[in-house]
Amino acid sequence: MGVRDRHRVAQALRSKGFMDTGKDHHRFIYYTLSGIKTSVFTKISRGTSHKSISRDNLGRMARQCRLSNAEFRELLDCPMGRDSYENLLKVNGEIKLK
Repeated sequence: MGVRDRHRVAQALRSKGFMDTGKDHHRFIYYTLSGIKTSVFTKISRGTSHKSISRDNLGRMARQCRLSNAEFRELLDCPMGRDSYENLLKVNGEIKLK
């Protein structure tokens, strides 16, 4: 996974159910389709020196989102939709829904 534009990554995360908490970093928390807050999160640094996200940081973000690098790439590039992502989290026991 190569370097990615910070704004495009944030936009992709928002489109998949992550919400920005607006704190010191862009901290994104995943909310289920039914609006339930989960423990799944990631964060993106702010500032002019962080316009791009490095390969290493993308790998960290993938782990925070409970995905492999390949799955995270699919999440960002849209082959993996929100329904598929949520189902993957359920199957892997990362989130439990009633």
